[in-house]
Order: sequence, then C-alpha cells, then structure tokens
Amino acid sequence: MAVIKVRDLAYGRLRSPDLDAQEAFLSAFGMVRAARTPTALYMRGTDPVHHIHVTEKGDPGFIGFAWAAASEDDLKAIAKFPGASGIETIDEPGGGKRVRLTEPNGYTIEIVHGIETVQPIQVARQAINSAAAPLNRAGEVIRFPEGPSTVKRIGHAVLGSPKNQETVRWFRETLGLVGSDDVYAGEKENIIGQFSRVDAGDEYVDHHAFFCMRNTRAGLNHFSFEVQDIDDVFMGHEYLNGLGKYEHMWGIGRHLLGSQVYDYWADPWGRVHEHWADTDRLNIHNGGNLVSAEEGLRSQWGTRPPEKFLGHVSP
Repeated sequence: MAVIKVRDLAYGRLRSPDLDAQEAFLSAFGMVRAARTPTALYMRGTDPVHHIHVTEKGDPGFIGFAWAAASEDDLKAIAKFPGASGIETIDEPGGGKRVRLTEPNGYTIEIVHGIETVQPIQVARQAINSAAAPLNRAGEVIRFPEGPSTVKRIGHAVLGSPKNQETVRWFRETLGLVGSDDVYAGEKENIIGQFSRVDAGDEYVDHHAFFCMRNTRAGLNHFSFEVQDIDDVFMGHEYLNGLGKYEHMWGIGRHLLGSQVYDYWADPWGRVHEHWADTDRLNIHNGGNLVSAEEGLRSQWGTRPPEKFLGHVSP
C-alpha cells in the first residue's frame, strides 16, 4: 500500500543562469509570469494555480518536480517517510507547505499543499465545425490570433534513468501512482519504460502524470504542458518556429500511448518542454497494459521520435 496518493503534478523546478532568457522562452512557449524575485522565476498557465514552473538562478540544472497532496494529513504521513524533510513552510511566492523527498536518481520531489490559488485567465475559443456537428459555428468564420500557444496547466514529467524499474517502483509505492502502460523491448521481462497515472479512484485522470524510460544517464527528458486545443499546438509551433531562436525536438504528431497531439521544444539550456492537447483519460478500473516498444513508442500520425529526443536527458 502506498504511503499517500498524490492528487496531481504541481510544478517542475529547474535552474538557469539567466532568468531573463528563461522568461523569454517560457513566455514564447505560452506561460505567464506569476512572480519573480532576484533569485527565482515563477510561471503559470490559465488554470487557477499560482505557478506550474519554477526556475532558480544558478548553473543550468534539473532540480526536480512537485506533486499536490490531497490534505495536510497526507503531508504528515509522508513526513514520516525515511529521509523526508519534515513539513516545511514554503518561503516562496504562493506560500503553502511541503515535504521534500529524494527519489532514486537523487532528484528532489516536493509534496505540496496549501499553495494559494489565483484567478483563472480567460481564453476565448471559437467553436469547431466537424463532420458530426457541422453547424457548431454556423454563419461565423473562424480566425485565430497570431502568437504563442496558451498553456493551461502542467500535465506530466518524464525522466530518463539507468534504474528505471526501481524509480517507477518508488513513485508507485511512495506516491500512489498506478501503471497505465509498461513498455518492453525484445523479451517481455525487459521493461524499458513505464507510464504511470494518479490514482483518483473512480475519477478520470490523464493517461500519465509520470513516465520513466531507461537511459544510460539520469535526468529530465521533458516537462509537458496542456494547451487549449489542437489548433493551439499548431499555432504555438508556428510562432516558436518563426522566432528562429529555439531548437525544435519533435512533432507535430499524435502519440499512441496517451494519444496526445504533441510538439516538443528545448529551452536555451536544452531542457525540453512539450505542448499537447487531447489525452486519454482513465480511472482505476482501466488497469494497465504491457506493450512492445515497437508498437508503443510510435505515433498514430507524425514522424517516429528522433534519437536526439529519445536519448535526451538534462541532468
């Protein structure tokens, strides 16, 4: 039985030497500044969450990521976990409380509760005509604004690790994640990647909030963010491509496992950030699957993942 069952991914935490350059990338990616201090940058999406991305000032690095606890009682429970920090007051914009843990690769996992909520950012979207509903926008032409995607929320985090099975076991046994799809190469016992989702019982959640894939080195493969809709993925791609400043890593396509329409971009220090729209949503009754890498890591449409993406980690 898991120590606690986390409710959702809360934010990712990186370190960068230039907060101006980091904010420029994240703004072009579609986030909005929530707060900034001399030593850290906090960015948000349109949901009523104070921040979904934290960058501390310093040498480039991946620090870890945070999960939202269901209650302060869960903080008390996880604070008893071996090596846990104990309950701390968060001395950062948004406040709240947290317990810090160290996962098997040495990265910091924060369990947070009570961070202040903020007003959502309203986004107007026109209706879409489709074959099944051809008059959703009867008499109205559709026009999209030029500019970045509009990030809604953080969706999932992906790690590479030379000890992927130990890492996944830690997340599932400590934080209550459950398996959606385990991916094997060759023999079925040779598990090279595991997709895990939050266990919210009967409630439907994203196909995965965490994915860990075998790599010779440990590090962040990417942070992933939901945008408003599929058009928003394409609009963001066109905007970032037009800037000519950032490396495009993969996309646009539609995953098989999770089914998201995706697009991946690297920040100035190579940390990969994903835009996506439309995902499978499962609950505890859906169980999990064992899928071959040849089948599972392909796209339903779009190109196969390039090696520079598959093998990427930011330590």
